[in-house]
Amino acid sequence: MKARMMKLTIAFCYSICSVLIVAAAVTAAPIEDFKVEDGKVLVLDESNFDSAISTFDHIFVDFYAPWCGHCKRLAPELDKAAAIVAESKDAIVIAKIDAEKYRRLADKHDVDGYPTLKIFIHGVGMDYYGPRKADLLVRYLKKFVAPNVATLDSDSAIKEFVEGAGTFFPIYLGFGLDESTISNLAVKYKKKAWFAVAKGFSEDVMLQYNFDKAPALVSINPTYNEQNTFYGPFEEEFIDTFITQNFLPLAVPMNHDTLKILKDDKRKIVLTIVEDELEEKSRNLIKLLKAAASANRDLVFGYVGVKQWGEFADSFGDNGKKNLPRSVVWDGDEEYHVVLGSERMEEEDQGTQISQFLEGFRAGRTDKRQISGPSFMSFINSLIGVRLVYILVFLVGVFMLIQSICKEEPLTVGTRDSVDHTTTTTTASEGERTRDKED
Repeated sequence: MKARMMKLTIAFCYSICSVLIVAAAVTAAPIEDFKVEDGKVLVLDESNFDSAISTFDHIFVDFYAPWCGHCKRLAPELDKAAAIVAESKDAIVIAKIDAEKYRRLADKHDVDGYPTLKIFIHGVGMDYYGPRKADLLVRYLKKFVAPNVATLDSDSAIKEFVEGAGTFFPIYLGFGLDESTISNLAVKYKKKAWFAVAKGFSEDVMLQYNFDKAPALVSINPTYNEQNTFYGPFEEEFIDTFITQNFLPLAVPMNHDTLKILKDDKRKIVLTIVEDELEEKSRNLIKLLKAAASANRDLVFGYVGVKQWGEFADSFGDNGKKNLPRSVVWDGDEEYHVVLGSERMEEEDQGTQISQFLEGFRAGRTDKRQISGPSFMSFINSLIGVRLVYILVFLVGVFMLIQSICKEEPLTVGTRDSVDHTTTTTTASEGERTRDKED
């Protein structure tokens, strides 16, 4: 009896060990277990996709289609980026999958156009909207594997950190600050900015970053060549406000990228519309807007040129030459306010006119209006391309014509039939959507 029990125990232990060994082999699958093109880029399919995003802590995935021109142009950049990553010590993997062939998996991850780029961090995916040139792509990806807060102990370390951070993200340097002071916010905004604390620095560094005492938190926005300093109070609420206010420059150029950032900003937007952003008189006006923004941080100050983005500018009323430049206060969605008595800005003494505009707005001397074009989110989503809109309108028209012929009585606006038509049309156009999404 004892011998039999011993045999059963040994067999049981052997089985448990076998299971553990197999499980360990699956969860710790090395990069060599996946198919690699050119020795660098992982090629994924339905059989290994889930295993890849669970095996690698940080994996960048290109969902592509073989016929897609943008995908073909992107492929060499990904090969270069993968080679750079492979030579570094950063734990980042670059992969690709034929989303046209593995449509079910692509649908699961909300892929509706090509190329769709995603970063999976510990198995959780997020859309990638960053640069696509190899060197900039790698620099962007390194942000996700970097420490939440870097500790710098010398002038050379500070210089190396700032240069390594690149120009895509804002940088926040805490001079004489303890890491714990900004650690929570560094985690909160890890995907949006670089954070570091400097323990050792010289007077030369103080001059370079324009602060005269410590502790100080310096924000650097390389994209817009702007820098600001915060001397406290160093409580999380106030630091958070300083960080979010410096994601963008004092005067924000309105484009698709800045609108994506502004959608998380709850402040109202003082939007100034000019004929051409690049004209000298417009550049001078923008300098005045920056000064006003510095003194009114509870508002966002933005500008847009009719020549640069006429569709967006025209949503806020008549932009004929005789009406420009002019400012409105936008709520970021479907409403904006015109300040009575400040409908247009004259060329002389524009600084005073800006002050009068702000005074009138704060005093409530405004006329509320509706934007005449798409809402805030519609502008963000308008990247899908004009051709898709034409296709959808055409299909809706054809379908409504067929329905009107088949039905004995006309449809009533707002009935369930009209809702069904929209659903059917959307389904019919699903195959076209993926081929017409702009890069």
